[in-house]
Amino acid sequence: MKIAIDGPAGAGKSTVARRVAEQLGMLYIDTGAMYRALTYIALRASCPMTDEAALRALLDQMKLVLDVTADGQRVYVNEEDVTDPIRTPDVTGHVSTVAAHPAVREKMTELQREMARARSVVMDGRDIGTHVLPDAELKIFLTASIEERAERRLRELEQRGIAADRGQLMADIAERDRKDSERETAPLKQAEDAQLLDTTGLGIDRVVERIVALYEEQVGERA
Repeated sequence: MKIAIDGPAGAGKSTVARRVAEQLGMLYIDTGAMYRALTYIALRASCPMTDEAALRALLDQMKLVLDVTADGQRVYVNEEDVTDPIRTPDVTGHVSTVAAHPAVREKMTELQREMARARSVVMDGRDIGTHVLPDAELKIFLTASIEERAERRLRELEQRGIAADRGQLMADIAERDRKDSERETAPLKQAEDAQLLDTTGLGIDRVVERIVALYEEQVGERA
């Protein structure tokens, strides 16, 4: 069984997908963390974000591991824990540029499909239902107002001890939406057979309940 959860930045994909996976006993795969990990390594190596060949070479050299622990998912690159540094504003500001390169997305898609091949998974991202797992049995597209998405991002950064400005976050999210939606390779868009869930004003528990209910309906129809 494969569940694809797509949506723009700050829509709550990662938190919701992780909770759904825990409740259903599935493997959670955060594809956004994979692109963030590459972006972080590229920044540290002073690799130009526009150099597609160099970024692909970096990715080919990376041993990328997503490890699910009792405290949540940890992200490792070449055995180094990069879970926290990949969430900084600097990485956030560059990840859309990195993710837009076809050679990077090609390799990432290969890795993501391999992760999903042998397990029931909940995978979240921006092109999961349309490109990475087009055969997923359940597809969800999460969205929320820019104001709410910025507020969620602000709280997340504050919890990590990172200062941020709400207005700047709104501008950054709007720009990232534009980049993600307009890129030529696997742009952000809702799959035709995806269920649209607007999470504005909804708590995480409510969103998770709705997705689990949709999953149970899907399983019932296939029984």
